[in-house]
Amino acid sequence: MSKKEKLFLLDGTALAYRAYYAFIGRPLVTSGGMNVSAIYGFTNSLIKILEEEKPDYIAVVFDSSEPTFRHQMHKEYKATREKMPEDMALQIQKLKEVIEAFNIPILEVPGYEADDVMGTLAKIAESKGIETYLVTGDKDFLQLVSPMIKIYKPTKGLADIEIVDVERVKKEWGVLPEQIVEVLGLMGDKVDNVPGIPGIGEKTAIQLIKEFGSIENLIKNVDKIPTQKIKENIKNYADSAILSRALVTIKTDVPLNIDIYSLKAKEANREKLAELFYELEFKSLIKKLGLTSAVREVEEEKIEEKEKPIKYDSIKTKPHEYHIIKTEEELKNLTEKLKSANLISFDTESTGINPLEAQLVGMSFAIKPGEAFYVPISIEISTGETLFETKKKKTDGIELETVLKYVKPILENQQIKKCGQNLKYDILLTAKYGVWIEGISFDTMIAGYILNPESSHTLEVLAKEYLKYQVIPISQLIGEGKNQRKISEIPIEKVAEYACEDADITLQLMEKLRAELERREQLKLCEEVEFPLVEVLAHMELSGVKIDVELLRDLSKELDRMLDNLTHDIYNLAGVEFNINSPQQLSEVLFKKLKLPPVKTTKTGYSTDVEVLEELAKEHPIAERLLEYRQIQKLKSTYVDALPKLVNPQTGKIHTSFNQTGTATGRLSSSDPNLQNIPIRTEIGREIRKAFIPSQPEWLILSADYSQIELRVMAHLSGDENLISAFRSGLDIHSSTAANVFGVRPEDVNYEMRRKAKEVNFGIMYGISPYGLSQRLGIPQPEAKKIIETYFQKFPKVKEYIDKTIEEAKQNGYVSTLLGRRRYVPDINSRNRTVREFAERTAINMRIQGTAADLIKLAMVRIYNEMKKHKFKSKMILQVHDELVFDVAPDEVEDLKEIVIDKMQNALQLDVPLVVDIGIGKNWYEAHE
Repeated sequence: MSKKEKLFLLDGTALAYRAYYAFIGRPLVTSGGMNVSAIYGFTNSLIKILEEEKPDYIAVVFDSSEPTFRHQMHKEYKATREKMPEDMALQIQKLKEVIEAFNIPILEVPGYEADDVMGTLAKIAESKGIETYLVTGDKDFLQLVSPMIKIYKPTKGLADIEIVDVERVKKEWGVLPEQIVEVLGLMGDKVDNVPGIPGIGEKTAIQLIKEFGSIENLIKNVDKIPTQKIKENIKNYADSAILSRALVTIKTDVPLNIDIYSLKAKEANREKLAELFYELEFKSLIKKLGLTSAVREVEEEKIEEKEKPIKYDSIKTKPHEYHIIKTEEELKNLTEKLKSANLISFDTESTGINPLEAQLVGMSFAIKPGEAFYVPISIEISTGETLFETKKKKTDGIELETVLKYVKPILENQQIKKCGQNLKYDILLTAKYGVWIEGISFDTMIAGYILNPESSHTLEVLAKEYLKYQVIPISQLIGEGKNQRKISEIPIEKVAEYACEDADITLQLMEKLRAELERREQLKLCEEVEFPLVEVLAHMELSGVKIDVELLRDLSKELDRMLDNLTHDIYNLAGVEFNINSPQQLSEVLFKKLKLPPVKTTKTGYSTDVEVLEELAKEHPIAERLLEYRQIQKLKSTYVDALPKLVNPQTGKIHTSFNQTGTATGRLSSSDPNLQNIPIRTEIGREIRKAFIPSQPEWLILSADYSQIELRVMAHLSGDENLISAFRSGLDIHSSTAANVFGVRPEDVNYEMRRKAKEVNFGIMYGISPYGLSQRLGIPQPEAKKIIETYFQKFPKVKEYIDKTIEEAKQNGYVSTLLGRRRYVPDINSRNRTVREFAERTAINMRIQGTAADLIKLAMVRIYNEMKKHKFKSKMILQVHDELVFDVAPDEVEDLKEIVIDKMQNALQLDVPLVVDIGIGKNWYEAHE
């Protein structure tokens, strides 16, 4: 038998849309600023078809720009469809040029959609024994599937494909391909404004057509339908179903003056393709198709120039003098040099990444560019074990006691300024040996973060960016994976080279970063807030938090009992026992056994995430139990069971790690454990907080919490008189807002009004939409829209602030907090509405949340300095969101309370008072209450 010839028909508009949205998170943009995502994605798919399928015939079909016969049938057809995004529309002409360069015909018939042209060509091809593949993701095309017509359906963006044949349609839809129009007619299509019958979705439509075969037969036998509501809707909307079927039916008799054989696949115009790909900067496609030689000589040179890797300096190319300190005399001479230095770049080498557990193996110092010194420290290491003993030996280097004798006075001298990369680590590491580093003046990791909060801030990245220098990667020193060695096993000469380079490059980086911070007017933010905060956080981490392990163990047993009870409840409601933690089994129970309506799909089936369960809770009590089960299980594993395991055996405390460079807004985060997410409003969350106790008997926990800090910042930034007045008068801000928005007296505000006002107050800071507010409050969208409009009428300067912030972000490309912290919003001018609106919300929120973050950091620095000055025994131990937690000696309670209130309330002078809620108790929960 001779092989069937193949025709590939590509739905041009649909595939361009699919390609455009496949890259929506990270659009491909040329150096000239043109978005080329749709062209690139489409072209990649086209090349895949040409290379893998080798079609005999091929064409790309686009929708006509003119109204079609469907618009005459139904005026509202596609009326609510959003206009094509501007930056996609600009790509269509260039995309057509690329298709033409492939020598592929482009078809567009006035008054008809691409579907109709493709359907007609497929039927013509079928009559001539040519097998057709319709390249599209549109479900409407399923009606055309036959033994000779198949769907070539892109999946996972554009990466994979599925072939949909007759059997696949029957399996997935349960009806024949020719019955697909009946199903679509009943269910309608919101996107295209095809009405269908209200209350009939895909599942119901399929069941009805399987039973009755067609819409006409369904209408004739409507009284056989047991569900009253569906029966009534079919009777009332029968004409709508007939119209809808006509709208979704693809025409297969479009008058075409096209010879099917004229669509014969041809060789591409390589020269034209090369020019287009070069213009579009598709370097990978030029290489993939071997088109480089087809580009004009001058352009070829430009491509090579563009693709040349940046040449970085390295230890091999840059002159340097790195010294190993081998004797006490040399160490003494080095410390004399360090004493007279204006600034020392300092770094430590250790045996691990946890500073409280690692051993110090060396220190490096640099005081001028190109020169550095490494002081190796002799430590005891294991060389193996016998039956009776562990064999140990001392590594080469100077004895620790000798090193500390000379280095400690230098490191603890506040007058000798130090810089480093991630100095918090070095402070914590040396603190174990009785050395507290003073005089920190610059941290290159923190400076890199302030300059570009969403980038990486490692020494390797910063050195490449600012010095065009490639540092020795740690993997080169100690190896990777199975071949990784301990730093104590590496020859001192190699370690010295690595360590000296770190100190030297950090010193060189400091000058560059300092100049850049000054240029951007961010040096003050670093010197007054971020650099001093390094010592504060190190002290907090070193202090640690004491945990009541027994309380947590008892709580764990109680939670086990609660989980057992919930498990039985869930099994009873499900009518079957199953693995509750298996999404697949849970999905089977919810959507097949209990027949609950699926909310959203995943690659492997139906989603059972929190959002879905919250929606299903309105339908069935099992969802509420599942939500409770998951919350308890998460709190148990994340905190109740995990916290005791994190207690340091030497100190008997938990030492969380505070991350100063982890968020784009400037807020601190914490890890091992992350204490930011312990819920305070739930009973279990409160019980967990009871386990955080003072370090000594008779001591107390003090909690200081900013009251509504972000709303106060918004009032100041906007300058809105109504908001400012409410805060100055000490009114309940949510009740005050409710009185304004709902037009009632403050005393007449009820719980529901206040709840709505609270959501609006906080939602406005995040640029909430009417849809978002309606979802949060469970109210109709028009009501939510009205509430937001009224809010802006009553607080007009808030709207002005939002508009002004967006405008400034568009002009500058970033937004700033009151202290000059920046967040860059490159998508603020995107032509894509979804991307642009997200950037706008980010800009609005950043100024508020970032300023609040600056406030608490500034307060922390000032409180710490006061405590240090007065030599307090008490310690600041935690920072969680807008709250500070202290471990307090009984005789210092009142003095500390006074300092904390003063420094927090006066961190910045705003147009509204800053209010701090203070609590004291035997544990964190009591203090927070």
